[in-house]
Amino acid sequence: MATIHGMNAIAPVPSIDGIKKPSAAPEKGAAFGDIFQEAVGQVEQYRVHAEGAANRFMNGETEEIHQVILAGQRAEIAFETFLQVRNKVVQAYQEVMRMQM
Repeated sequence: MATIHGMNAIAPVPSIDGIKKPSAAPEKGAAFGDIFQEAVGQVEQYRVHAEGAANRFMNGETEEIHQVILAGQRAEIAFETFLQVRNKVVQAYQEVMRMQM
């Protein structure tokens, strides 16, 4: 009979150096513009990391293909998430502007 082994042998995906985790809650009194700017910066960091990974792979450096693909997917997901949040903020702003006083 076959033995089923646990998933402990699978190594976790390494973290990306230089990209910090978002804080659980924004600082009290933080301006919306500051929060928005930080979000743009995080998305840009993911994009730069993905581009660097792809360049290292194409140059034949030690980058593995699965790491390149994961970096690209992280960048894409971060951008799509940011875009959806932006769309919701614009939609909320437009709704507020339509309100009659």
